[in-house]
Amino acid sequence: MPEQSNFSRTDEGSRPIGQRPTADQVLLAPRPARERQAFTRTDPWRVLRIMGEFVEGFDTLSDVDTAVAIFGSARMKPDHPWYAKAVETARLFAAANFAVITGGGPGIMEAANRGAHEGGTLSIGLNIELPHEQAANPYLNRVINFRYFFVRKTMFIKYSRGFVFFPGGYGTLDELFEALTLVQTDRIRNFPVVLMGRDYWGGMVSWLKEVVAREAMISPRDLELFQVTDDPEEAVRVVVASVGRQLLEDRPTG
Repeated sequence: MPEQSNFSRTDEGSRPIGQRPTADQVLLAPRPARERQAFTRTDPWRVLRIMGEFVEGFDTLSDVDTAVAIFGSARMKPDHPWYAKAVETARLFAAANFAVITGGGPGIMEAANRGAHEGGTLSIGLNIELPHEQAANPYLNRVINFRYFFVRKTMFIKYSRGFVFFPGGYGTLDELFEALTLVQTDRIRNFPVVLMGRDYWGGMVSWLKEVVAREAMISPRDLELFQVTDDPEEAVRVVVASVGRQLLEDRPTG
């Protein structure tokens, strides 16, 4: 039989069990502030923060059943026609008993939250820490602040039944193509993606058809993963119809 040892290797080195500090003693021992702060900049600490963000998101949104996420530029001013259309679209979703989820900031996000608020539905903002702080807009019933984009992205996908995209920049495009990739790879099913603004999105759609699909980088069927419209009512109809199909597919059988 192997010889039993009275020694165990720890961070303190090899010391007899009766002489080494307990885990509680190590935890509660006073340490210089510089040493304590250094740990908060390590990857193990970041993992704990990431877990904490997931837990907070799952807990805060656990009661959200039927919701739509609305995206668009943070730079859109209240006097812009698309701001008014985003308000109208969110108000129509409220009338259809949808909660509305946005990035929680200004512009189109504010407009959508405003429409949700005026329509009497749950208005949710998933805010993100940016180099230049993005303040939450004043039309939110519920807000979560995230440090990590990928955690925030998970919440958008997990708690939305569809995405509606108003004109926007890189952030909007990022969310758009990630959603299309998840649908294309069958990670999510019956997930409608609606682009609001034929003129704005027309150039991109033409490029996808005439370059990307023609070069066989995507299949022709991939061009059916989204719909383009100028009509808020049509956008709502597309999402509502898809949710109906989701409910039918999820219904227990037998």
